[in-house]
Amino acid sequence: MWKDEILEEIYRIREEHAKAFNYDLQAICDDLRQKQAASNRQIISQPFKQPSRRNNKCERQNNK
Repeated sequence: MWKDEILEEIYRIREEHAKAFNYDLQAICDDLRQKQAASNRQIISQPFKQPSRRNNKCERQNNK
């Protein structure tokens, strides 16, 4: 089976980070937010877009 070395490294780092916070999701998120704020990088976020009802294929199929 083919393995992606980059993904394996990401999974390892993510596991180590979660383990450091005893897998407490709130603590993990708080730490990541702190690191994000300390990075002094510009954060760009876009609001979530609501899906158009016209483009919803499942809904069109169910209405037939």
